[in-house]
Amino acid sequence: AYSAAVPSPGGMRAPATAAGGAARGMLRLRGGAIAEMGDDTKISVFSKKDRLALTMSDFMRMRCLDNPADTEAKELETIMNGVQAACRLIADMVGKAGIQDMTGLAGTGENIQGEEQKKLDILSNDVFKDKLAKTGCMAYLGSEEEDEPIHIAGKHGGDFVAVFDPLDGSSNIDAAISVGTIFGIYRSNGSKTFPLVKGEKQVAAGYCMYSTCSILMISLGDGVNGFTLDSSLGEFVLTHPNVKMPKRGKIYSTNQGNLPQWPKGIKDYFDTVTNGKGESGEKYSLRYIGSMVGDMHRTLLYGGIFMYPADSKNTDGKLRLLYEAAPMAMLAEQAGGKASTGTMDVMQLQPTKLHERCPIYIGSSDDVDECLKYV
Repeated sequence: AYSAAVPSPGGMRAPATAAGGAARGMLRLRGGAIAEMGDDTKISVFSKKDRLALTMSDFMRMRCLDNPADTEAKELETIMNGVQAACRLIADMVGKAGIQDMTGLAGTGENIQGEEQKKLDILSNDVFKDKLAKTGCMAYLGSEEEDEPIHIAGKHGGDFVAVFDPLDGSSNIDAAISVGTIFGIYRSNGSKTFPLVKGEKQVAAGYCMYSTCSILMISLGDGVNGFTLDSSLGEFVLTHPNVKMPKRGKIYSTNQGNLPQWPKGIKDYFDTVTNGKGESGEKYSLRYIGSMVGDMHRTLLYGGIFMYPADSKNTDGKLRLLYEAAPMAMLAEQAGGKASTGTMDVMQLQPTKLHERCPIYIGSSDDVDECLKYV
């Protein structure tokens, strides 16, 4: 970053000499000027690695140092290290899918959801299972791609449960549109069978979006923070500290192709806000990616509402409660937003099975409140 002798615009300049004949350091300033450095000079050297210094590993370690007696903080640090490792690998696979023959259907038929599995669905699921199991903190894993929960026993067994959708929006993969991973973490409390708990019992939740960059958004119950993958470092670095969702937006996000099956109240809501006759007086615009992670990421940052209502075709809703709706609800609430099934808070809904579905209305608090008046 500097040397004792630094070339000036007009040629070479000899180093200044301090008392006793020792050369003092010289520092090139902006524009080519030379400044002398004393013993107490502080230098800030900005480089690619310095711009975003706080990594997710640092962030988790600092939480442990701030609470040395909190054993859960230490276990969550270990779990999040596993999550990071899985997300880095999946980000790499997504980025290389088109050139390493990882696009298209896997040829394994449908999963438990009745959806054709893509190659990356299976690979991402294997990666997430492997990295979480190796943390030594897991008692059970529940995945969208698995018919039944997985019990982790032996030396790798722990007391936490991880539920996850390893590659949400995978139908977009072949078109190189953003996809993501969604996960929720809660305690098993020594349960001998897979525990089904309300979203309010989660101790952590998050998603990783794989797009023009890979962004990992997490909540540990004390707010929402976002970390962007710096591929040159191989680390997620803090880029979105203490995220707060706007109280109201002007974007709605939903599969409007389902409009014919929607109840009249929902149709009336969209007719009202798209014509600027809603409570805000703003005309709302539709933005829909078809990946909950991508649509929720935009909603979290810009405000508005994302929804997948129950309708005449999907009477219980479409999205899965444990590993899609509940984790996203935790993030929304921790960022100041809301999440509802239309009749109750998503975080209060008691699941009865791993792959249970539910309706969801999630986003800015004022937008969700307004929409629910029509449900």
